[in-house]
Amino acid sequence: MSRAVQDDHLPDPGVGLDEIRRRIDIACREAGKDAAAVTITAVSKKHEAGQIERALAAGHRVFGENRVQEAMSKWPALKEKYPDAQIRLIGPLQTNKAKDAVAFFDAIETVDRPKLARILADAITSAGRSPDLFVQINIGDEPQKAGVGLGDADEFLESCKKEYGLTISGLMCIPPLGEPPAPYFALLKKIADRNGVGLLSMGMSADFETAVQLGATHVRIGTQIFGPRPN
Repeated sequence: MSRAVQDDHLPDPGVGLDEIRRRIDIACREAGKDAAAVTITAVSKKHEAGQIERALAAGHRVFGENRVQEAMSKWPALKEKYPDAQIRLIGPLQTNKAKDAVAFFDAIETVDRPKLARILADAITSAGRSPDLFVQINIGDEPQKAGVGLGDADEFLESCKKEYGLTISGLMCIPPLGEPPAPYFALLKKIADRNGVGLLSMGMSADFETAVQLGATHVRIGTQIFGPRPN
């Protein structure tokens, strides 16, 4: 079966995006917020270029990838056709991939440790370009998850600025699975406010409406746009 025929059996990303925008509009109206201030990051990890291009053709331009190598293998050809597309790294970043990440991505949402911050600072200086940087906060202090611990968040943000010379644009978090997300989103907003950080990447398919009501500027949505991820 051809790739084009297979794509016909996948969800239309444009339809999914329209529905998400509709729900964001409702959530923002209820909270007295501006829906135009919320960016949908279409999580395209593991999805093939043909399905991603359908979202691009529908007018969407902001995408999230989990792995540096995967993104660098499938996005250059797409960027040739859609040069205004933005690719955000939303998965963990190994220090040995930091140079590639700085050169390739428009945003890195997973700055989470001093060694990575230092290496990113060096890579940014060498490359002469800086993607938007978000610090990932381990908002539930879960030992199995990446991110800066709650007790270290303020100090780490300060060191990013003063010790490493980094400009931190935003914070990112993933609330604990199975718990109400609202208190965690509110806590991330509080950390951002007291540190003068303006952008918040929080909220996924199950909870993005709650996230936008509590201050999210970026929501990360995958399955509702592209369908189930291939194994």
